[in-house]
Amino acid sequence: MRVRRLDHFGVDVADLGRAERFYTEVLGMTVEMRLADQVLLRHGGGNVALFWKPGRAPGGREQIEDPLGKAHHAFEVSSEDLGAAPGLFAERGVPFHAPIDWGDHECVYFLDPDGNLLELVGYRPR
Repeated sequence: MRVRRLDHFGVDVADLGRAERFYTEVLGMTVEMRLADQVLLRHGGGNVALFWKPGRAPGGREQIEDPLGKAHHAFEVSSEDLGAAPGLFAERGVPFHAPIDWGDHECVYFLDPDGNLLELVGYRPR
């Protein structure tokens, strides 16, 4: 067997409307489908499924204080978008970690409204 690509991943959220607004308004995803208990979003060549989990306790801010080595989902963005991310996140009250330089790329870790740890990655031109 050979996996071709990641088709989608699922994220548990306590409030579908709030999560949909965050992923579409802040991250620029588009809605592909809405069901009573989930929303399927498209980004670039993939999808994210938001699953409604009433009563789900949000993840804690400690994830963003030291995000390395923790389970997360990463999205590649342009270096321009990566550079603008801290300002956008600060303006919108999105918890985030200062950019981390890995040499060939930089990243910014952040939390969605339900405390799911996410990452933006911007690769440098070669």
